[in-house]
Amino acid sequence: MINTAICVVYPLFHIFFIIDGKMDIKTKQEKIKDIYNDFIIRAQPFTVNAVCKPGCSFCCIHFGHVDIITLEGFIILEWMETLSKSDQIDLCKKLVKNMKKKKKRSVARCPFLSKDNTCRIYDIRPFSCRQLYSLETCTAKGPVVHRKSVEMAKMTVKKLQHLDATGYSGHLSYILHLISTPDFKKLYQTGGFDPAKIMSFGKRYGIVINRRVSDKGYTK
Repeated sequence: MINTAICVVYPLFHIFFIIDGKMDIKTKQEKIKDIYNDFIIRAQPFTVNAVCKPGCSFCCIHFGHVDIITLEGFIILEWMETLSKSDQIDLCKKLVKNMKKKKKRSVARCPFLSKDNTCRIYDIRPFSCRQLYSLETCTAKGPVVHRKSVEMAKMTVKKLQHLDATGYSGHLSYILHLISTPDFKKLYQTGGFDPAKIMSFGKRYGIVINRRVSDKGYTK
């Protein structure tokens, strides 16, 4: 049975520690912007003729599989905490619904998509969303993209996982569920890393351990 604890958005502790002698979480959240921007600049020759526009939302409903890293999940949770309690509860219900649908491999509308098909978290959207574009109006076959851009996106995912070396990757609703758990949140915020504690959940929902995959083919 799926744990609905995700419907409780716990206050973040805002206690950040140096991880592996390098960067605390806040510093990593700034660094992630540099990685995003680097991709946008390098992919610009391929995306300049994209037909995407506000409200098109095909990828958000029918095609996109929105994977995120733990670090991106924290950014989204911090945004959720700025909302009213009623809005938080409504979003949490949508996330639980999304989680159940994804478990059944059903098509799942993004829980952060508004009724007018615009993105509520556009400014902080994860890389899975940022990399998406299409050179033609989307059909059932999905978006039309340049192969080189896809290759660049895959390498960017490696960079993000390398940055978030004590974290995990997985579908949006699964990762948000995981980091809504107080014990996991505290462990992650203090630089802890213990995959055994999430092994059961990880196997059930296909969660990836970042440090086990980020160095494969990774280049700075």
